[in-house]
Amino acid sequence: MDKVYKTLLTLTAILSVLPLNSQVINPGEAVPKGAIVYSLPSTSFRVIAEATLESFTAGPFARFSQKYLGISARESSGEFYTLSSVELNSFVEADRSANIALNLGNNARATANFLEMMSQGLVMWSDAGASKNSYVRFPGARDITAFNTALAASNLTNVNTTLYKTIRTNSGMERVPVQQTQVVEKSLEKRAEETATAIFRLRAKRLEIITGETDATFSGEALKAAINEINRLEEEYLSLFIGKSTYDKQRMTFDVVPVRESPRQIYIAFRISENQGLLPADNVSGSPVVLELLKENGQPAASFNMDLTAERGRVLYRVPEIMIAKISDGQNTLLQTRVPVYQFGKVLSFPIDIALGK
Repeated sequence: MDKVYKTLLTLTAILSVLPLNSQVINPGEAVPKGAIVYSLPSTSFRVIAEATLESFTAGPFARFSQKYLGISARESSGEFYTLSSVELNSFVEADRSANIALNLGNNARATANFLEMMSQGLVMWSDAGASKNSYVRFPGARDITAFNTALAASNLTNVNTTLYKTIRTNSGMERVPVQQTQVVEKSLEKRAEETATAIFRLRAKRLEIITGETDATFSGEALKAAINEINRLEEEYLSLFIGKSTYDKQRMTFDVVPVRESPRQIYIAFRISENQGLLPADNVSGSPVVLELLKENGQPAASFNMDLTAERGRVLYRVPEIMIAKISDGQNTLLQTRVPVYQFGKVLSFPIDIALGK
C-alpha cells in the first residue's frame, strides 16, 4: 500500500511540473499533439446604410408653373437616391493570422484561467466568427398615371370661326360672314391656365369658409370636412404643376476589416450614387462614404509591433486599443463613436497556472 501511495505522489508531482507550452502556429505547420488552438481577437465593422429613393414624375404643366402660379417646378422626371441613415456595428472575431497552440495538459486551474480569459474576449477559438446577414430591398416602379384623376376640366373646347362666302345679290357679288363652331383640343397652356384659376378659386373659397364670409354655415365636423376636401383638391391640382413623388427605401450592409499595417486608417465603407443608390466600395460610379479610425487624442492609429514570442507557462492574449470611429461623406460627419479595436492593441502574456481571486 505504501508503494502505491508513493507512486501516486510521484505522478502528481510530475504532472504539476509539466510545462504548459504555448507556440504560434505558422501557415503549414502541424499542431502539436494534445494542444488546443486559439486565436487572438480581431475587430471588424458592419456598416448598415439606408438610402431613400425618390421616384419623381414631373407635372404636365411644369413649364407654366412660374407664369401662372409664381413657383418654380422640376420639369424632368427621374429617380434620385439620397443617403438617409447610417448605422455602425462592431464585431469581435478570430484573427486568422494569429493562431496559437496551447497545451494545458491536465491542469484544472490553467484550464479555468484560459476559459475565463476567453469569456472576457482576450482570446478566442480559432473558428469563432460573427454571423453576418445582409438585406437589400429594391424600389417599385414609378406610376406614370399619377395625374389622370387630377384633371377636373374637359380637354375639349368650342372655337368660333368666321368664314366668308360669296353670294350674288341685286347689286352684284358680295362676301357674307358665316359663323361656324368647331370642337377642338385645348392647348397645354390653356389647360394650365384653367387649372391655375381653379387653384386660386379653391384658395379663395377656403378663406371665405374659414372667415365665415359665405352663405353656407359650417361648424364642427362639417367645417373640418370641407377644409380637408378643399386641401385635397388643391394638392391634386398643384401636382399638375409641381409633379408627384413616391418614396422607397434601399438598405444594404457593408463589412470593413481594419488592417493594422495600414499607414492611414481610412477605409471606403461604401459609395452612394444619385442615380444608382448604394454601391460597394470598388464601384467608382458613386461618391465614397469613408470610415476613419483615430486614437482618442485625435492622432491616426499607431502601428504596434506585435511580439508573438511565446514563453513557457504563459498564454498570449490581446488587449484592444480604444479608437474613435467616424463615418463621413467627405464633407459632413454622419456618425462618430468610441469602439475598441483589438488588432490595434498590444499582445501581452499571462501566467496561465496562477490562482485568480474572485
